[in-house]
Amino acid sequence: MVFSHVSIRTSDMERSIRFYEGHFGMRLVNRRPIPQNRAEIAFLESEGTPFRLELTWFLDQKRFEQAEYEHRLFDHLAFVIPDMDGMLMRLKADRVVVTDEPYMLGASKIAFIEDPDGTLIELIEKR
Repeated sequence: MVFSHVSIRTSDMERSIRFYEGHFGMRLVNRRPIPQNRAEIAFLESEGTPFRLELTWFLDQKRFEQAEYEHRLFDHLAFVIPDMDGMLMRLKADRVVVTDEPYMLGASKIAFIEDPDGTLIELIEKR
């Protein structure tokens, strides 16, 4: 068996695709409707890894609320990045929410941000 992908919901497919392409260099590899459950999905991938991020948009979803942190079931996505300070400067300029400023965890510098729908993303700069 091989781990394939993780899916997160989005309230705006175009905005989420732009976010992950623009900030994390991911590329859209597949996008299609799922008529059986009135949804649309999009798969994005990062070069050099077999893992994919699936964005799911349900056409009939009326409410889209991210639970408070301590009540979430899904914790976060994680990206290894080369330059924490530069990345955070660009993200803040684009008004991306930074939930945890950088701190050291062993030999890695860690920070957390949110995507446009409030999904937590861990940024990891390996030292």
